[in-house]
Amino acid sequence: MTRPGTDLQHGLVVTGHGRHYVVEASDGSRRICHPRGKKSQAVVGDRVQWLAAPTGLDEEGSIEAIEPRRNLFYRQDAVRTKAFAANIDQILVLLAAEPVFSEEQLAKSLVAAQAAGIEVLIGLNKEDVQSPFERAWQRLRAYRQLWPQEEPSAPAQPLYPVLRLQLDAEHGGSDFAQLRQRLQGRATLVLGPSGVGKSTLINRLIPDAAAQTAEISRALNSGRHTTTVTTWYWLDRASGTAVLDSPGFQEFGLNHIRRQDLPRWMPDIARHATGCRFHNCSHRHEPGCVVRAAVAEDDAPHPDDDTVVGQSPAPEAAPRDLPAIAASRYALYQRLFEQLGS
Repeated sequence: MTRPGTDLQHGLVVTGHGRHYVVEASDGSRRICHPRGKKSQAVVGDRVQWLAAPTGLDEEGSIEAIEPRRNLFYRQDAVRTKAFAANIDQILVLLAAEPVFSEEQLAKSLVAAQAAGIEVLIGLNKEDVQSPFERAWQRLRAYRQLWPQEEPSAPAQPLYPVLRLQLDAEHGGSDFAQLRQRLQGRATLVLGPSGVGKSTLINRLIPDAAAQTAEISRALNSGRHTTTVTTWYWLDRASGTAVLDSPGFQEFGLNHIRRQDLPRWMPDIARHATGCRFHNCSHRHEPGCVVRAAVAEDDAPHPDDDTVVGQSPAPEAAPRDLPAIAASRYALYQRLFEQLGS
């Protein structure tokens, strides 16, 4: 480590509380730091330049600069912006067969990830509760059938791979080995509402996660469990494999997404939208709308899911050279369009 108190060091923000952050130095040691300046706000995953306190002083270090971010994943409602993490490689959206998940909140998180340029995996937990699991699996059919826009006919893999999990079982579920493989060499943010198994997954992957969390809480004097903030855990530092535990949420705000940009961040809508007659088509009522014409007639919204409601699509024939848009996804598009401002 460089000489404390005089030289800038490079570090990684691994967690924080308020305006206090835990910064990991290049040698793996960690130090509590505060940002320089009242408006400076670091995020877990930030690469920063920081200064240690002078030798002999057991004080906090200071974050002097935040290096340019590769990406930033966050949500925003009418009141505030909540950043989850920066500089991540992928997001694992964790859902459970029970309780029933909100497809609207799932769609919102995928829109935010798409806008940030971050890849997404979907994990469906509680494979052992057979009937609820199969119902949930069918609700995810539209996502399992989404393919990258560049290769609509024969892509290598789905845009949003969906994995079958049973995290409280010894084997972890049918696709747990595949999940481990997909985590290798990547920094993965684990995202999802409370009660879906995020803590179970983290403790399974990192056996001493609880001890690390308790130590961080004591160091920050936060007085509460740090799953109220994002925390970075290394699975394998040498290969760059890490998982980030994030706080649960009930509502995922998209106030940072403009209404006219929504089609761009919903891949199944985007691949059809360029063919519309009007350049500013809202894909809701305009004549000659290719998006409305591409909506499948045989994918009605789930009868128990009030998050997938909307107008019926136009009766025109869908284009044959691109995959149809699931009716449930089109209904979600309409709902999100109404919620977003201009």
